[in-house]
Amino acid sequence: MDLIKIALLAAFVAAGVALAIVWIRGPRPMPGRPHAGDITVGFVTSFFDTLGIGSYAPTTALFKLFRLVPDELIPGTLNVGFTHSVILQALIFVTSVDVDPVLLAAMILAATCGAWFGAGIVSRLSRRAIQLGMGLALLVAGSVFACKNLGLLPGDGAVLALAGWKFGVATVASLVLGSLMTVGIGMYAPTMIVVALLGLHPLAAFPIMMGACALLQPVAGMRFIKRARYSSRASLGLMVGGIPAVLIAAFLVKRLELQTLRWLVVVVVVYAAVAMLRSSARPELSPQPSA
Repeated sequence: MDLIKIALLAAFVAAGVALAIVWIRGPRPMPGRPHAGDITVGFVTSFFDTLGIGSYAPTTALFKLFRLVPDELIPGTLNVGFTHSVILQALIFVTSVDVDPVLLAAMILAATCGAWFGAGIVSRLSRRAIQLGMGLALLVAGSVFACKNLGLLPGDGAVLALAGWKFGVATVASLVLGSLMTVGIGMYAPTMIVVALLGLHPLAAFPIMMGACALLQPVAGMRFIKRARYSSRASLGLMVGGIPAVLIAAFLVKRLELQTLRWLVVVVVVYAAVAMLRSSARPELSPQPSA
């Protein structure tokens, strides 16, 4: 295996171990055994997360619907509880999808840098404006990609490496999408469409987007643990339910034919676009003070 991929895999594992140590040693608000509802939510949303649909929005909705976690603890619970599921996703797809290691590392590191350093810039923008713009952009991009699938536009979408200006566009796009994560805009669907429109195989998006989150989420999770702003019980439930769901869904994704994967991208993008547009129509809440 390429040394770059080995280094990425080592970084994912190290991040997961670090979060586990902090979790065991740190404060554990709402301790105890996870409820059946926590495990079920973790299984269902992690399954669809592995398909590229994302887990944060549906998990938040289910937590609120069934009153499993207080609202103020939901963000931390998501980051802590889904960290190991996402790391497992990254390990599976980085080792099984033969994406160019240089492109893979560049996009993962760009997204990580974007999330870390881009918060100051992106946070000045209106969240509603970002959601509206991203929702409309995803609808347009999804329509274009659907036309490519139907043979109405040229395009191959079967390569696993990029060079020249396409490599640069992919890296910059990953940087921007990583920045948008700081205001709650998920990067799964946008990454899938960027990768596809640049001509990469749709499966190439999975190790890229999951690898980025495998580095970002443990860092965020450790901060929530230290501030005791999460539910330890529900986080454990998400992890217990999420790990087997990832194994099942990853097997299905790797078995899908190229044409089916292309249409999966369209479905994911349209879902994300509609969710963003609906969110942009809701009144914005005032930010809560940090703990």
